[in-house]
Amino acid sequence: MITSYPSFIGETKMGISSCSRTRRRGLVIILLLHLTAAVYGSNYFEDFDITWGGGRGKIVNNGELLTLSLDSTSGSGFQSKKEYLFGKIDMQLKLVPGNSAGTVTAYYLSSQGANHDEIDFEFLGNLSGEPYTIHTNVYSQGKGDREQQFRVWFDPTADFHTYSILWTPQTIVFSVDNVPIREFKNLEKMGVAFPKGQAMRLYSSIWNADEWATRGGLIKTDWSRAPFTAAYTNFGYMAWMPLHLDSSINQAKLRWVQRNFMIYNYCSDAKRFPAGFPPECRA
Repeated sequence: MITSYPSFIGETKMGISSCSRTRRRGLVIILLLHLTAAVYGSNYFEDFDITWGGGRGKIVNNGELLTLSLDSTSGSGFQSKKEYLFGKIDMQLKLVPGNSAGTVTAYYLSSQGANHDEIDFEFLGNLSGEPYTIHTNVYSQGKGDREQQFRVWFDPTADFHTYSILWTPQTIVFSVDNVPIREFKNLEKMGVAFPKGQAMRLYSSIWNADEWATRGGLIKTDWSRAPFTAAYTNFGYMAWMPLHLDSSINQAKLRWVQRNFMIYNYCSDAKRFPAGFPPECRA
């Protein structure tokens, strides 16, 4: 009988066997790391607490769905039970349908204190038939003012869509349905503070912000349409580990979004920075 060996036939059979066992052990270790580091399709009862709203926040469908509502009396909100330091957060949201003008649905990571770090998605409501605005911001050591805003290329109220935050020591990437819309790189070498030393919880809330949210506050909330309800499902978290969580992004898709759907960029607002743009804008 002729035995066929792979291309490393020059090794001894003992060496091949040892190499195979080592590789198998390596694969098992990688798999275990993957299984312990990734949490998807979690139960909202186990992973989140509804923290305010007087019953306007609800966990239903055996923990598979969470809803937040806003009326003329109060909004509502929740937070994660755990803190996270780096990793990838995914959440599927279905935003408030119809006339959502004046409302804001926020979904963000944040630490606590005056020098807190924060990574924000905020969804600014609009009149029926008008597009939502996705508002993003990054705070590091208490300093924010790094806003970028986008329209979306779909109706975010008709179905659930995935909104992701990838956070590593090198970069922060905001994505929608796996399409990157914004990247904020670690530029500490230029003196730009970067969130990397404070663990953060995941928060979400819905509230009335009609003094600024829609057309700069010109359009007010129509309370006859209350309650306004946003829905959440399929939360996912994958921990960051070197060589494990890929932080590379599709630059062509990022440019496509920023060219076609970005409506505000603080790095282009010369009136706001008459003394010169922040250093990260010149990178």
